[in-house]
Amino acid sequence: MTTRTALVTGVVGGIGAAIASRLATDGAKVIVSDLPGKALAAAAKRLQLPMIAADLGDPLSVRNLKDHLVAQHGNPDIIVNAAGGVCNQIGTSLEEVEPSGWKSIFAANVDSALHLAQSFVPAMKANRWGRVITISSGAGLRPSLTGIHAYTAAKHALVGLTKQLSLELGRHGITVNSIAPGFILSNAATERQWQAYGPDGQAEIINRIHTRRLGKPEDIAAAAAFLTSEEASWITGQILSVDGGIA
Repeated sequence: MTTRTALVTGVVGGIGAAIASRLATDGAKVIVSDLPGKALAAAAKRLQLPMIAADLGDPLSVRNLKDHLVAQHGNPDIIVNAAGGVCNQIGTSLEEVEPSGWKSIFAANVDSALHLAQSFVPAMKANRWGRVITISSGAGLRPSLTGIHAYTAAKHALVGLTKQLSLELGRHGITVNSIAPGFILSNAATERQWQAYGPDGQAEIINRIHTRRLGKPEDIAAAAAFLTSEEASWITGQILSVDGGIA
């Protein structure tokens, strides 16, 4: 890992921050990114890692990210896209789904992964080595507990994009995998969701998990560390559920 450069996005959330910290601890040169603002600056300061702000749903912003990153640190060998989430939305009925909300969730969860791959994969091809990790969700494999149509659809789309990129890029020495976390209290949105279930709902969720506990961001970081390593060179196109087992 000491020869690798990694870009980790979505570090304002707990999962992205844990992944960035783990890869840096393992020896990689890590650059972090998220939306511009004080939250990113605070996260980068806590992690003691260099940052470059970007709106990953905007192609121009991603091009600017690429230009700054390559100029300052070189092209990354590893991309972990932990950006995404529910974009402050809540579950609604089908009739209440708004086009703007639908598009914003797709931009954050799917478009971001496409834009990053388009920007950084060409150099990975030239180097004949690369690791691309997307962070999907159990909502990309089954209906979502959030009740948000766009979130479920976007995470399913991200799973499909991951598999398609794996098919295209594997011959170039680039692996593309996704981690599908279970329920993890990793940010304010998941905390609110957890509290909304109440004691009975929380107990029901815990009882569905084989290990009888919620996940931690570090659980996802451990999976990312493996999938970005040399030992995972023949693992690609996979969706790794890190969810404690779901009954």
